[in-house]
This record gives sequence, C-alpha cells and structure tokens, in this order.
Amino acid sequence: MAARTNGTPAAFDLREVEPANFGRRFGALLIDWALCLVVAGLYADPRVSAWPPVLVLIVLDTVGIGLFGQTPGMALAGVRCISIIDGGAIGLARAFVRAILLALLIPAVIMDGDRRGLHDRAAGSLVIRRPGPDRR
Repeated sequence: MAARTNGTPAAFDLREVEPANFGRRFGALLIDWALCLVVAGLYADPRVSAWPPVLVLIVLDTVGIGLFGQTPGMALAGVRCISIIDGGAIGLARAFVRAILLALLIPAVIMDGDRRGLHDRAAGSLVIRRPGPDRR
C-alpha cells in the first residue's frame, strides 16, 4: 500500500497483488485436508463417520484465515487469503461463511476471471500468491 502525501495509507489496490492459481489453492486444500484427517482421527474414525474431518476443516479455516490470513496448507503452498477491502485478514465471521461454503466444495471450484470462487465472493476475500523476496 502506498502512503498519501498527508501520511495516511492509501486505499488498498487489488492490482498490486497476484491471485493464486488453481494448483496452489488445491495443493493448500489437500495439505489442510490431510491435517484435518489426522486431527479428527485422534477423537473419531473418519472411515466410519465423514463429518469429524469436515468440522475440523471448518474450524481450521475459520481461525486460520479469519485471524492470520492463511491455514497451514496455505502457508506451505505460498498463498494467503486477504480481504478485498483492505488487504488484511477477513475476520472470523467472514471466514466462517467462507469455510462453510468451502466445505460444500462446489462453490470453491466455480471461479470467475479473477480466480475467486463463490466462497471468496461471498466472504469478500481473494486468495493471492504470497509475496516473496524475489517478487515485488
């Protein structure tokens, strides 16, 4: 974000970020899903009931994305989820809506030209490629 001449930060500009591609997003989801299967396996058998890992995924996404802008899988895949309004974390309420829709899976695979799934549009979020030292 650039600073205005009076010292206050300028409005967030989405043109300054690169949306994450489908491969990175899907890779992050697979890593998170594997983590959810392990955690859910500590208190339930995912082979008997499919809901425990889904509930863990909803909690992981809500807390990780809502507070920190990424889940462990997103961190390993080099992506972040940001608010389209200010470029920061989206907060717990919007992250919860996004996580519920992600758990339904279909909204996640329907993407627009900006690579935003329906769950991203509903939450006002964008998954971007995390800036690195060699980029910017």
